[in-house]
Amino acid sequence: MCIPSLPLFLSPHFDLRSIPSLPLFLSPHFDLRSHVQSLGHGVSGCIDLRLSSRRCAGFLTKRGGKVKTWKKRWFLFDMDHRRLAYYTDCDERKLKGVIYFQAIEEVYYDHLRTAASSPRPALTFCVKTYDRLFFLVASNPVSMRIWMDVIVTATDEHSRY
Repeated sequence: MCIPSLPLFLSPHFDLRSIPSLPLFLSPHFDLRSHVQSLGHGVSGCIDLRLSSRRCAGFLTKRGGKVKTWKKRWFLFDMDHRRLAYYTDCDERKLKGVIYFQAIEEVYYDHLRTAASSPRPALTFCVKTYDRLFFLVASNPVSMRIWMDVIVTATDEHSRY
């Protein structure tokens, strides 16, 4: 008599860390703050960001999708929910929009100055999704580089599939 074996992931000896293609944000040991620091960023010196092991939050200025005005929004990069959400303020009560990790195609510096109307062209970067291009402006160069690397982390991990 043949007894079907359990799938590997139901085995009592299964360890998620043993899967080489497992996305970093699914690993219980991944620490976003440590990862950003390992990229050479001085996180403690960047006072306009809140960076923890699983989340990054702070204000960015975003250009509107239909009406091309620039508004300051509170952004929350959340590895557990696999999304970049933005709110009207840091209380995170009024959700204005969400960019899911799997929708992000690219993150890049706006070196062509596509967002010519940006309040700070040198601090403008882009998040390209399947259906929209988001123009975001950081408050300083350090913050911009950290935000870009944080968002790229999700993009790189998603592209493994």
